[in-house]
Amino acid sequence: MDNSVATMMAGIPANNMALYHRIRFLVGDPAVIVEVPEDGRQVATLILRDIEMGRARQFARVDRVACPADFAPKAGLSGYRETATAQAAAQLLLQARISRVVTDRTLPMIYASMLKEAGIDVVCNLDMGVGVRRAKDEQEIQHLRAAQQTTEQAMEMACRLIARTTADRDGVLRHDGAPLTAERVRAAIDVWLLEHGYANPTCIVAGGLEGADCHNLGSGLIRTGQPVIVDIFPQDRESLYNGDCTRTVVHGDVADRLLKMHAAVAAAKAAGIASIRTGVTGEQVHETTIQTIRQHGYSIGLPTDESPEDYCAMVHGTGHGVGLEVHEPPLLDFGGPALVAGDAVTVEPGLYCQAVGGIRLEDMVIVTDEGCENLNRLPESLDWR
Repeated sequence: MDNSVATMMAGIPANNMALYHRIRFLVGDPAVIVEVPEDGRQVATLILRDIEMGRARQFARVDRVACPADFAPKAGLSGYRETATAQAAAQLLLQARISRVVTDRTLPMIYASMLKEAGIDVVCNLDMGVGVRRAKDEQEIQHLRAAQQTTEQAMEMACRLIARTTADRDGVLRHDGAPLTAERVRAAIDVWLLEHGYANPTCIVAGGLEGADCHNLGSGLIRTGQPVIVDIFPQDRESLYNGDCTRTVVHGDVADRLLKMHAAVAAAKAAGIASIRTGVTGEQVHETTIQTIRQHGYSIGLPTDESPEDYCAMVHGTGHGVGLEVHEPPLLDFGGPALVAGDAVTVEPGLYCQAVGGIRLEDMVIVTDEGCENLNRLPESLDWR
């Protein structure tokens, strides 16, 4: 072997979004892309199940398409598809006289094992496949716009469902003759999104004191006068890109305390969004957001054992990247990196209090050299009547 270097990414594209992003071809079986230097350029070969080869030749962003049988070792292929695919990748590299492979952080261990068995060094590049996913191209931005628009429509349906129902004498909301619960609202969101072509992970509908825990999914009865955090983050089944939006709704009259919390969160969201542009760090955006929270008289950080019951604070970062996964780099938090043009990030400040619950608002923006494009159009008021 000589010292030529190849690159490799592997896994199941339906689950491994780094691999899917590279090849832009969706398949539910093991696949591997091997890029080998040839005539001064990298030639990309995709190895996958034989029955997928026709579609792959038509749609995958690669130079060549093969199946494991095309690179079977002398001893034959394993009866396990993933093992056979890894064997074939190693055999391709041996035939190309490759001695070293650079791979990304998602490579399954079976591939590393087969390469090691073949005497090929494997090096993990922690940045491989990360930066290219951050800088969204125009097609990706269009997918995100569509996903966020649908997410907002689901959000409007859910918030109006809560706001426009009736309360019984005990303050419990009732809809269609039965108590309105977090589970019923969540089911309504699930069905609505399913009918519109979206997969919906368990979303947050956290009312009252449950909303004081920022990631409590919410359960049980919804009552008038209580804040209800609704956080929806569905995935378009066709494009695979995600929406992500949070609003807070209160049925009936809104207490002054909640109005003040909401005003602080809305101001923090606006300040965070205004600070975003290419070159600004995620940490700087977060600092801007929490400075606004502090200016409104609230704290930052989780409560301690000595904190009073009415301790009210922002307890999480300002936001995160979004794309093929709902949580991607970069973070808008302490240590967050410099933003690049095409980053899609959420801005989602919140305030949480064990005595009353929580308030959170979340928009998604696309970073530009001049600032950012806000993909949200939905109102942010607590009153959805």
